Amino acid sequence: MCGIIGVASRRPLASREWLDAGCTAMAHRGPDDSGSWWSANGSVGLAQRRLAIIDLSPGGHQPMHYAAHRLTIVFNGEIYNYLDLRDLLRSKGHMFTTQSDTEVVLAAYSEWGTDCLSHLNGMFALALYDDDKKRLFLARDRAGEKPMFYAVKGSELRFASELKGLMADPGFSRTIDPAALDCYLMMGYVPGGACILQGVHKLPPAHALTFSLGDGETKVWRYWSLPPAPEFDPNDDQALVDELETLLADSVRRQLVADVPVGVLLSGGVDSSLVTAMAVRASPHVKTFTVGFEGHGRYDEAQYARLVADHFGTDHIELYAGDATPDILHMLARQYDEPVFDSSMIPTFLVSRLVRQHCTVALGGDGGDELFGGYEEYRRVLFLEEKVGPIPLALRKMAATAGDALLPTGFRGRNWIRALGVDFKTDLPSVASHFAASERRALMGPRWDTPAEEIRAARVPIARDLLQRNTRMDFENYLPEDILVKVDRASMLASLEMRAPFLDFRIAEFAFGRVPNRLKSSSTERKILLKRLCKRVLPPQFDADRKQGFSIPLPEWLKAGPWRSFVSEVLLDPKSIFDKRVVSALIEGHGGKRNNAERLFGLTAFELWRREYGI
Repeated sequence: MCGIIGVASRRPLASREWLDAGCTAMAHRGPDDSGSWWSANGSVGLAQRRLAIIDLSPGGHQPMHYAAHRLTIVFNGEIYNYLDLRDLLRSKGHMFTTQSDTEVVLAAYSEWGTDCLSHLNGMFALALYDDDKKRLFLARDRAGEKPMFYAVKGSELRFASELKGLMADPGFSRTIDPAALDCYLMMGYVPGGACILQGVHKLPPAHALTFSLGDGETKVWRYWSLPPAPEFDPNDDQALVDELETLLADSVRRQLVADVPVGVLLSGGVDSSLVTAMAVRASPHVKTFTVGFEGHGRYDEAQYARLVADHFGTDHIELYAGDATPDILHMLARQYDEPVFDSSMIPTFLVSRLVRQHCTVALGGDGGDELFGGYEEYRRVLFLEEKVGPIPLALRKMAATAGDALLPTGFRGRNWIRALGVDFKTDLPSVASHFAASERRALMGPRWDTPAEEIRAARVPIARDLLQRNTRMDFENYLPEDILVKVDRASMLASLEMRAPFLDFRIAEFAFGRVPNRLKSSSTERKILLKRLCKRVLPPQFDADRKQGFSIPLPEWLKAGPWRSFVSEVLLDPKSIFDKRVVSALIEGHGGKRNNAERLFGLTAFELWRREYGI
């Protein structure tokens, strides 16, 4: 796991200091080694911070060169099938001098060019300079586990793993993109290739880019997509359970490979417990970790994790995090240099910091909800469609409009009332929306444009049913822009590599292309196929219906005390860009039947980020 940064220009660059400064700004992503390289004429510069996972020797140093083919690469991530690829490439005449998966990527590119991406199974963001073609090649993994920001200005392209790498240049433009901010206030993140800063882009998941030093042309394309939903129901549930078991076992086996200590984050829920079961098959010695919060019993999952750990005989460690003070938000605002509306970044970082004391790599259960219908929202939306779908849409829209006008921000269930006005045959309810258009105009001023709804609507996948639209929307948006951002930045701040076996692209293709809806979610049940696998491989006492999100008692913290005082001080400061009357109403209205905790967190995170980076 690493941090990468670089620049390519049609002309030699006189100023090079910012590259080293940007690399240093991401030192947390790679405390073990660093390196930089410039092309002979000074038009291309690449740098990397290394967290050594595979091949701990100096042979894994980057930037790495493939001299015979005049290739240079900086690479962030892991290629889980690199041993198989190395054998295949050896049979084609390629020679290897290290045990690194990075060298395998270089050889794969020299063999297949940009088509090498179809051969890679892993999480990655890579930048490769091809001196023969005078071309920079960027690519990002299929699910979006590893980040990549880039900016093209004039004849120059710059890229970095984190936005702070680009902003290490004092002259880098720091103007907010209004449309991106509007999306942030509605969705809680900036979707797709957009970025919170004007002139900057994110390379979307499953996309690649080439930048030509000859004519300055930038080409971006998608190299992988989810398969279409199954046309027919195979009606052989056991065969699907068998196939899932085989795929998950192989994914976990591959992701346990490392030259450093590896553990499993075990919450006691369905996803992490299945990962643990498969890890025990692949390795005789498995470390599992559970983290609890002292004094907050309903957030403590230790007893559920202990059941699974005892059953499989893992080396189980229970860790406890003390209460977080609001000062932690300053550090997280600095780290999350494109902010997200997700307070679970706090426990994610606390967990990462504790686990890093015991291992360098940890496997988790991310992706199971999106792939196999695990979110409670899916069940509720299907229930809503079932109960109110037959009511004429015009009547439902009237009820939704009335509820939107009469109910205050934060009123529990308000988004579900607004969802009544959705055409369930073609659209997708936005039940996780933070601020409606009218509320965003109140926050930002009456002239504020509100394109977020239109942007979101354009991203809703075309699918024949509601569940397919919902799960695909989350896989392509919420997962890469919220969940995986949260995990990447929090774990990298602790120099811990997090891996997600469920996000193996073969499992994603199986989940979306082979599993029928009836084995994912219904109006009464969730994760149906995964629960059937649980019955096969987990202890009989295991409660597969329990659902505990990874969270902190933020709603309680914001009712009174230091967290409420901190948020009030930040958001009511004269320098805050948000309307003080609206913010005061959010603070005063929090509690009882209204929950504004996540809204207040998201606004505070944004304000702290803006001040930290001088935006």
